[in-house]
Amino acid sequence: MSNKLLEINDLYVNADEKQILKGINLKINKGEIHVIMGPNGSGKTTTANAILNNPLYTKKNGVIKFDGEDITNLKTDEIARKGVFMSFQLPEEIPGVSVTNFLKYAKNKVTGKPVKIFEFKDELKKYMEELNMNPKNMERSLNVGFSGGEKKKNEILQMLVLNPKLAILDETDSGLDVDAIKIVSKGIQMFKNNKNAVLIITHNTKILHSLKVDYVHVLVDGKIVKTGTQDLANEIEENGYEKYKMGVQE
Repeated sequence: MSNKLLEINDLYVNADEKQILKGINLKINKGEIHVIMGPNGSGKTTTANAILNNPLYTKKNGVIKFDGEDITNLKTDEIARKGVFMSFQLPEEIPGVSVTNFLKYAKNKVTGKPVKIFEFKDELKKYMEELNMNPKNMERSLNVGFSGGEKKKNEILQMLVLNPKLAILDETDSGLDVDAIKIVSKGIQMFKNNKNAVLIITHNTKILHSLKVDYVHVLVDGKIVKTGTQDLANEIEENGYEKYKMGVQE
């Protein structure tokens, strides 16, 4: 059985008439944590949305395979059911739907199986304690009135409950203080095993201080211009993206 989980080959993507991605190639194996870094507007979020085939983006060329299957043109909900999860930079607020009911509904949709409510609540309680979450939040409307940190923790909780094969975390560290970032990092470590993978999308290195990652990819102007280890993220923290914007490749 192949260890390869996600494979993107020569992917070109437009948003409306504007070309955003210009030939992305990326391979992620099970058991790995990958990071896509880049300046604002480089195409990081577009890459995540393209994997899930968000209809706001148009693929012009390329193939995306997940767990050996071509998912390039599948619908977003079909891709999610195959085991791809994405946390959003700005999580949606859903008035009138409690966090518990949302998670129960989502788990049922992803697994296609009825949720055993007592086991489910025990699972929620365990994860919430690990993530230092207020248990009263479970009965609140999803993300309504939540702080930025609470919303991001809630996304990590969703990831743990749904237990996907691939978790895509888009700017999960955005706007968080040091303590919240450590808790989010802890959630990622709780999730990761040798059968799944994580793709972190970020423009800074804060979340990487508490994580050991396998590969860092620098995305500039719709292209991956450099791939390296965590040392590459440290170099960017010190020197920024300027040399990559200028087209310097080593």
